[in-house]
Amino acid sequence: MSALLDEILSCSFCSGILPHEPRPVIQFETTSKILIIGQAPGRRVHETGIPWNDASGNKLRDWLGVSNDSFYNPEHFSIIPMGFCYPGKGKSGDLPPLPACAKLWHSRLMDAFESKQLILLIGQYAQRHYLNTRYKGNLTDTVKSYAEYLPGYFTLPHPSPRNQNWLKVNPWFGEAVLPALKVQVAERLQQ
Repeated sequence: MSALLDEILSCSFCSGILPHEPRPVIQFETTSKILIIGQAPGRRVHETGIPWNDASGNKLRDWLGVSNDSFYNPEHFSIIPMGFCYPGKGKSGDLPPLPACAKLWHSRLMDAFESKQLILLIGQYAQRHYLNTRYKGNLTDTVKSYAEYLPGYFTLPHPSPRNQNWLKVNPWFGEAVLPALKVQVAERLQQ
């Protein structure tokens, strides 16, 4: 497994495509109980090399009901973004993850897991990729239908501060989805 991680961490496939040098960010252990698949690292995560080390990560840990110690324990959580490197800034936020990463690495990483874990699909890029034809056509309907994807997947919006309006207009998320998420996470971590 360390050979695959070394290969990912030294990947330079997108060199010259990104507005900066590639710096893949991943946390992976073959025995993790929960797998988080998000979008791509933001600028701060790119600078520190620590996944979800930003305001979005703080919100995500709150949603999950876990401490930093638990979140950054690879026996508990593996963290695999759709794009392993920061894609750069766009007009209204970060650019989308580059699709090359998922094609290059995801199937190899998924094959390495020793047991079936809960997979948190955060944001539309992860949901479209992994749910394929089961994706509901938009993030809201897909997240609202989270129970249809259990026990394997749990669908979530991105916890970015930019999504505050989405959270306000979708109060059912905080009322129904987050309590169910915390139960799923607690159960998996106790196994």
